[in-house]
Amino acid sequence: MWFSAIKLALNAGTHIYKKKQETKMLMADAQMNHAQKMSKGDIEYSGKLLEARQADYKDEAILIILSLPIAILAYGVFSEDVEAMEKIKVFFEHFQQLPSWFTNLWILVVASVYGIKGTQIFKGKK
Repeated sequence: MWFSAIKLALNAGTHIYKKKQETKMLMADAQMNHAQKMSKGDIEYSGKLLEARQADYKDEAILIILSLPIAILAYGVFSEDVEAMEKIKVFFEHFQQLPSWFTNLWILVVASVYGIKGTQIFKGKK
């Protein structure tokens, strides 16, 4: 009984290892084919673009800017400062009055930073 269980486990392990090796080989072939297409000019080279994007901090800056209103609200609530809460209410009332062209532009900029197509905002599809 134990022998058959060990044999089954060994066969399963061997099969999994074999499939992983086949996958590695297929991935290497795909990478080589992609590199060949880039060298022939069939497709655009995108490696440097991706490397540059990884060292870019604009995503984090946008995230910090978008998180500031939450931090302001949290400060107002947890500080228990009545005057600060009144100023925060006024701030958000004015913030709500911003023109739609400005908010649409802001959404488009943030979307482009994160690689999302935001042009449907200007077409009226919100």
